[in-house]
Amino acid sequence: MIKNFFKRFYLVLICVILYAPIITLMVLSFNSSKSRSKWGGFTTKWYVELFKNNSIMNALYTTLIIALLSALIATILGTAAAIGIQAMRKKMRTVVTGVTNIPMLNADIVTGVSLMLLFIACRFSLGFKTILIAHITFDIPYVILNVLPKLSNTSSHTYEAARDLGATPLYAFFKIVWPDIKPGVFSGFLMAVTMSLDDFSITYFTKGAGVNTLSTMIYTQLRKGIIPEMYALSTILFFLALVLLLIMNYRSVKDAKGRS
Repeated sequence: MIKNFFKRFYLVLICVILYAPIITLMVLSFNSSKSRSKWGGFTTKWYVELFKNNSIMNALYTTLIIALLSALIATILGTAAAIGIQAMRKKMRTVVTGVTNIPMLNADIVTGVSLMLLFIACRFSLGFKTILIAHITFDIPYVILNVLPKLSNTSSHTYEAARDLGATPLYAFFKIVWPDIKPGVFSGFLMAVTMSLDDFSITYFTKGAGVNTLSTMIYTQLRKGIIPEMYALSTILFFLALVLLLIMNYRSVKDAKGRS
């Protein structure tokens, strides 16, 4: 009895630590007062003001475009790379997989500075393109490591049998390989989107003048104080991520039931 109590207490404590800051942010987004320590009454005006703020909307648009484009390109490149890695011999596959882990373990600030120096050395003007290339670079390993486990559970003999029966490589891939690796590909895509939306260090060092994402805009506002509209935007983004996660979990459960 006491053991079960402590288990539940520990679980509740972890949930409080994880979600208390998010709940605080949500409450502040409905506070009519700009003060973070005083409740001025319930209001939704910050959500209205959010869509009237051109600087926030431009930063949001840039952030979403970079996140979706980089995640899409990284998913295509990462999936192709994972298929190539899976086709390697065991020793070579182990080496390449280990090398793929290095960018994930590397500090973001080191990656950001190194990419900035590379762009400058190649005489690239820092801006939207350099941010996009940087995000694709650090998104690819996450896609590879999401797709590889799914590929290891597939059999290459089925694909080869389809090819022997006259199927084209593309047709055989989408009919034989794709259904098995699809959950891993979508998981990699979602992780890539999340990492791009959340990134600050790499974006900060590879962006040029006049280009802002949400993370860099929040950083510049820290000196003056974060405006309440950012609380409203963060709340909306949280619920969008939650809905997307629920949809993906529902699809995964549905696919698992369909195969069983």
